[in-house]
Amino acid sequence: MSQKALSLWGSLACSARRYLEKNPISNNDVLECLIKKLLTPLENDSINHEHAKSIMALAAAWLGKTCPVDPSYQTTHAKSQSLFCTQLQSALPSLKIEQEKSINSLPPVDLLLPEHNIVVEVHGPFHYLGHDFNNTNGSTLLKAALLERAGYDVIEIPANQLSNPDSVETYIAQIRQKTARTLVDDCFLSSSPRLQSETG
Repeated sequence: MSQKALSLWGSLACSARRYLEKNPISNNDVLECLIKKLLTPLENDSINHEHAKSIMALAAAWLGKTCPVDPSYQTTHAKSQSLFCTQLQSALPSLKIEQEKSINSLPPVDLLLPEHNIVVEVHGPFHYLGHDFNNTNGSTLLKAALLERAGYDVIEIPANQLSNPDSVETYIAQIRQKTARTLVDDCFLSSSPRLQSETG
């Protein structure tokens, strides 16, 4: 299956889930039929391509379905990802950063800041339709939506912007602000007995 077809299929799966959430109906046989039509062509193919399996896992998770394949994720540290991780760690030395961490059986994220529920994704050209850094493809959108639904703040960085020192500083400042806000929120909650009882 081509990259464009996979991206389209991921978008269709995303649309189906939105339909399910906005239109709760007691008899959803028609929708179930449509969802099966999305999954069946891929289930019936002999799929060896790991990217295709990854797309299926993402879409099945979004649809609340069991994935018909078992994707095995290969972790690779792209040069742009490793460089930004080094720059971020240098700017914020106390920040705990994990690379290539899989969350909720999803494909690994580039950088995870576990103490702040923040994910940083450095997107190379293959995350975009036409590889032009303009239009994010369906699988990338789907992964970000699933991470956000799981409670993570997702920061997406086009890799072509990391050659500009000002852009790097902007992203680091954004992460600094978000991590500081998380710490303030945690301190506020831990120091307020009333809020502790309400949230506990």
